[in-house]
Amino acid sequence: MKDEYIRRKRRRALGARLAAFLLAVSAASVSGCGAGFPFVEEEEAEHGYTKSQAMILAATERNRYERVYTDQIWEVVLEDGRTFETYLLDQVEEFLTNLRMMNQLAAQRGFVLTSAEQTRLQTLASAYYQGLTAEDKAFTGATEEDVLGLYEDYYLANKVVGSLTDGIDLEVSDSEAKVISVRMIQISSREAAEAVYRRVNQEESDFLTVAQETSEGEQIERQLGRGELPQAVEDAAFALASGEMSPLIECGGWFYIIQCVSDYEEEATQLRKTRIYEERKNQVFRQIYTQFEADAPEADAPSEDYWEGVHLTGDDGSVTTNFFSLYQEEFGG
Repeated sequence: MKDEYIRRKRRRALGARLAAFLLAVSAASVSGCGAGFPFVEEEEAEHGYTKSQAMILAATERNRYERVYTDQIWEVVLEDGRTFETYLLDQVEEFLTNLRMMNQLAAQRGFVLTSAEQTRLQTLASAYYQGLTAEDKAFTGATEEDVLGLYEDYYLANKVVGSLTDGIDLEVSDSEAKVISVRMIQISSREAAEAVYRRVNQEESDFLTVAQETSEGEQIERQLGRGELPQAVEDAAFALASGEMSPLIECGGWFYIIQCVSDYEEEATQLRKTRIYEERKNQVFRQIYTQFEADAPEADAPSEDYWEGVHLTGDDGSVTTNFFSLYQEEFGG
């Protein structure tokens, strides 16, 4: 069970929201000890944000992880010896440090918020804050001004990413983004594969039924994009029209038979095109950001007691999870 949680953790990093933003800029319950909630002082943190602002993110990600994985997530110990609690708090610190660096880059390049943007962000901050429960507010110690400050900096960071990559050719063709739907039989023995191939070629044979009975692969039905299978298998799959079946394919010690269900999945193709575009944009921006980071003064290391009194386990009643999802609903991304 713990190994499975660790594997999922590696795939998701801090989660879709924090991980996606950390990729862009660098390469988005806490309870008191004993009874009651920890007192959160409104002081400037080492990365330039108040402790309450850090707690907004910590609460968001704590609650989101528990919703997906239950409280068993806190039993996970990483390979470097850190608990998942320590890992998540470290990632919140790193996120805020990168966010501050992004806003320094914005200032250097002359990016500011327009009055219209400020109005939208104020409305968003009010909506988020008014949606917090009493327990959320007690746990984080956050004010509406704390929320607004985070949203403003997050928006400005995203504005920088978009503006600095405008005008760069990041076009993604339909061909490279294309997604198809297939059924696939995978067998390790040539003799068995040849027998199955003869069987699926019989006039009344049902490919899916045969695949379910004979395939040694983990997945029979799947959507497929370029770069997800060995080249020979991929080439054979993408050469098929809807309804066609491949010949027997030998690759890497395995034998494959593929049936094309759909040779073009429009919605999945558009989603993949968007993902590839964002990856390219992030790669271009990272080159700009890395140079800025190298030239910027080195930030002070966070104090060892920064998270003193904060624990991501316990029944504190905090349930907030939508800091980033509300932003995405308003601004996209």
